[in-house]
Parts: sequence; C-alpha cells; structure tokens
Amino acid sequence: MGFRLGTNLMLGAVLVFIASISGTSMAARIIVGDSAHWTFGFNYTDWAIKKAPFHQNDTLVFMYDPPNATTFPHNVYLMKNLRRFLACDLKKATLLATAVQGGGNGFEFVLQKRKPHYFVCGESGGVHCKVGMMKFAVLPLKRCHG
Repeated sequence: MGFRLGTNLMLGAVLVFIASISGTSMAARIIVGDSAHWTFGFNYTDWAIKKAPFHQNDTLVFMYDPPNATTFPHNVYLMKNLRRFLACDLKKATLLATAVQGGGNGFEFVLQKRKPHYFVCGESGGVHCKVGMMKFAVLPLKRCHG
C-alpha cells in the first residue's frame, strides 16, 4: 500500500513536470484547489497535475477558513525534500502559513525559484497530509517570452 501510494505520488510529480513544459508570458495567480480551496479530503496531487503548467513567479493562493467550532484548522508547510514530502514528515519543514492566515484573501506564496516545491498541511501531526490528501508538489519552469 505504502509503495503504491509513493509510486502514484512520484508519477503525479513527473506528470506535473511534463505538463509544465509549455509556456506563457504572464505570471498567474492560482487559487490552490480552485473552488474547493485548501481543505481536507481533496486530491491536490490530481489538482496540480490538471492545473499545470506552473511557472516561476506564479503566485499560489492558499484559502481556508480560520478555525472555529465547525471547521478543522489548516496550515501550509513547505517540505524540505521529496522523501519528507512522501512520508508527510514535518521535521525540518518550514511553516509558511498558520491556521488563521488562510482567511479572507488567503495566504500567497510566490514560486520564485525553479526548483521542486512540496506543500502540505501539517495539522494534527501530519494526518491532514497523510490521510486527507492535503499535499502537492510543483516544479515551476522558466516563463517563455515570445
């Protein structure tokens, strides 16, 4: 089961990269999850594959409700590497946005570097990442001007 899940995530990351090969000229503002926003149970790997290509200087917007009596809290972590991403291992991960930063217009992250970016929700000790599919990877490409 673990091997199959890891293989599927790797395949997803490869497909996102392949789909990212075409280029456009203007930076995009991309709502993570589209109308579903950043929520438990949504397949963000699938979303990223379908949403690709991602480019350098695109802005990812993480929108989620602040915690209250009827919602679960969410946050956004940037994982150090693929191994930690696949395992939802939050050691050495960087907290990008707390549970309250996704409200309103959301938390914005600019893809400044052309390198893999691994995003997860770290709530409940990584359960949202492991069980709730709140994880995805992108590899922004250089924007083509032409």
